[in-house]
Amino acid sequence: MSDRTAALAPQGSWDRCRHRRGDERWVDDAWRRASVLVIDVPGGGDVLVRDSDRPDADGASATLPLMDSADAPPGERLFLGAIDGTPVFAVVAPLPVVAGTGRGNLRGIGHRLAETEAALLTVATALGNWHAAAGYSPATGAVTRPVTGGWARADDRGDLVRPRVDPAVLVLVHDGGSGPDGRCLLAHRAPGTMVAGTRQFSSVAGFVEPGESPEQAAAREVAEEIGVTLTGLRYAGSQAWPYPGCLMLGFRALADPREPIRTDPTEIAAAGWFTRRQIAEALAGAPVETVAGGLLALPPRASLAWSLLADWARGPAGRSAPTGRRPAADEGPA
Repeated sequence: MSDRTAALAPQGSWDRCRHRRGDERWVDDAWRRASVLVIDVPGGGDVLVRDSDRPDADGASATLPLMDSADAPPGERLFLGAIDGTPVFAVVAPLPVVAGTGRGNLRGIGHRLAETEAALLTVATALGNWHAAAGYSPATGAVTRPVTGGWARADDRGDLVRPRVDPAVLVLVHDGGSGPDGRCLLAHRAPGTMVAGTRQFSSVAGFVEPGESPEQAAAREVAEEIGVTLTGLRYAGSQAWPYPGCLMLGFRALADPREPIRTDPTEIAAAGWFTRRQIAEALAGAPVETVAGGLLALPPRASLAWSLLADWARGPAGRSAPTGRRPAADEGPA
């Protein structure tokens, strides 16, 4: 496994087996010899998690315990593919009690998993969330049922509905400074809730609108939400983020700190510039005051937003892996 988090799809051992999904007989046979990941979609996408005594050589400090299909609880089955030839399914059901395990979801544990397990959890979460919202045909209102191993739904006429992926942009705005006093512009979303004395600040994000390119969306979202003008917009990487079914497209862009910040109060409660030194301290778990009061909280470590910030905090020399890298041990606690 390379130095990555859930942002990147795995290579090698995991085969999505797309050519097998429409073969119901093969899928049924695969179930009988499958390993199963149970996921509690109504419970926030939680799965069973087993902590490791120490991180492995690649930094993974947790695993997803899979069970034999014969022991799996009843629930909707989602065919995820095969790992080293063994079929793997997700089952949407309440989590069983398994000794030595806890529970967690992609946001909380994605960065602690091995590459293949993180990607499996991403797919299971995305499909589970889609099925939970796709019980009826958007064209006719007819009831639909899962088909093709959970990768589509069909109504009584056989008309198919497939999962949709919504592109969204994420823009890390900075001033171009290369030293510890270089600054980035982060926003705290409305309504501005403080949690345990902290406020989460992150890059500006928003959905790509119809007829719009990602680059146009990036400039528009920043202008609408914090009122600054971008230059030097550059693509930085992508991430499948299944909340509920997004494809995050990351960008970096320059802005002038002298330009006044004008926030849209319906979207943004506060926005402000943070130095590279402050971001590095926050990544390491040190307390950093925000412009809105309270201490700075950063996005989930499994997210592209975290990855872009961690990469920017290392400065230009550290920008070799702008997306999907596993945070190093010295970048702060999990």
